[in-house]
Amino acid sequence: MTAKQTEPVTIISLRELNLATPEPRPRESKTFTVEEAVETIGFGRFHIALFLIMGSTGVAEAMEIMLIAVVSPVIRCEWQLENWQVALVTTGDNLELLIFHTLARAQKRHKSEKMVFFGYMVFSILFGLLADRYGRWKILFISFLWGAYFSLLTSFSPSYIWFVFLRTMVGCGVSGHSQGLIIKTEFLPTKYRGYMLPLSQVFWLAGSLLIIGLASVVVPTIGWRWLIRIASIPGIILIMAFKFIPESARFNVSTGNTQAALATLERIAKMNRSVMPEGKLVEPILEKRGRFADLLDAKYLRTTLQIWVIWLGISFAYYGVILASAELLERDLVCGSRSESEVAVTVGVLEESQSPCYCHMFAPSDYRTMIISTIGEIALNPLNILGINFLGRRLSLSITMGCTALFFLLLNICTSSAGLIGFLFMLRALVAANFNTIYIYTAEVYPTTMRALGLGTSGSLCRIGAMVAPFISQVLMSASFLGALCLFSSVCVVCAISAFTLPIETKGRALQLELGLNEYY
Repeated sequence: MTAKQTEPVTIISLRELNLATPEPRPRESKTFTVEEAVETIGFGRFHIALFLIMGSTGVAEAMEIMLIAVVSPVIRCEWQLENWQVALVTTGDNLELLIFHTLARAQKRHKSEKMVFFGYMVFSILFGLLADRYGRWKILFISFLWGAYFSLLTSFSPSYIWFVFLRTMVGCGVSGHSQGLIIKTEFLPTKYRGYMLPLSQVFWLAGSLLIIGLASVVVPTIGWRWLIRIASIPGIILIMAFKFIPESARFNVSTGNTQAALATLERIAKMNRSVMPEGKLVEPILEKRGRFADLLDAKYLRTTLQIWVIWLGISFAYYGVILASAELLERDLVCGSRSESEVAVTVGVLEESQSPCYCHMFAPSDYRTMIISTIGEIALNPLNILGINFLGRRLSLSITMGCTALFFLLLNICTSSAGLIGFLFMLRALVAANFNTIYIYTAEVYPTTMRALGLGTSGSLCRIGAMVAPFISQVLMSASFLGALCLFSSVCVVCAISAFTLPIETKGRALQLELGLNEYY
């Protein structure tokens, strides 16, 4: 009888068993977003370079904006300009310098809109729209190139008309400088935005002090035209320095250029000596970018309207401080020391006796006063940074706006000259803190697809408020100084309420690529 073959059966059975066993499935590949990459890489040397280069845009912008203030007495003398003609080329922030003119100079009365304001207002929206569609870096580069070119041309102005036109073109270029803030915002990790963005105000202070110091030396010696040429140098240097700053990775992924975004993030990680998240960079492509209609969409309507109210109110309050200061200093209304009739007679006599003279140059004391006034704008910066980071953007802004309203009313209290200067100093510091906070909030609250446009439209409305303030306030101030103060205070209260009731708090919140309705309310 043949023996039973068992070995082949065993081999077959084992093979069948192996075939029946399911093979392990491959693991799903990991993915990450730009937000996760930015947070993983963290803060490092790249961000310090970013802060220095993009922050320096504030130096160039401050020098351009403050420039006409320090040369206005000279061009007034050279071309024998009337008050309204000087006002026509005066940029908004130059008003702060005019409050320190004596009554005889009479440069406070503004009878026309500022042309630089008009250029800024129009191009602020246009540059914001283009930045959301074509890139922040491109618009920033173009705006600086534009501004430096027309600023240099201004120094060769053969007449007053050319001067006004060229300064308008400079204002158009300056309106694109806000893209530097957006680039910083989109590269900074969440917990560092509340510290690094407010510190950028230091660069604005440096630029303001630099142009005042240069003016005190250059204007009396080699003339105002050389001052304009020297003031263009920081902008030209920055144009060359921009090559070290890449396009926003958040913008690149929104356009579908994932490879460029990944290369940028890897470069940042290498500079910071950090690591990238594991996996593949994945973000949705967003074709609808930079659309004005999105600002008024149901998802963003409430926030947009409240932000616009706040920007208008802060700008109106800022120039309210300037105008109230001018009224108090020129009319010497401290404790009612001079009657209205005395003031009217004095004004009439001085204007009549000195109206033919167009040459009233700045004295050294004027430059010192400008420096003190400028330093006041950064006085509350440390407290502002603490409030932004610990209380949040909304509460911090509502508190500073409420304090601004209070100090407006305190201007009517009978006090010494030192007390008056103290109130004015605090008001300047508070309105600067208000601007600081609303800039940060606006850059954080909007998604990448409309961030530049949101900031651009807000900046445009800010200029409208600056142009309206002199017309409204001066008419009311001439009738009732207390009434004007109450008006400015009331606007600040409305802004404080609007800030407190904003729909979302951006403190500790990731920047959104595209917000949904459920994320917003």
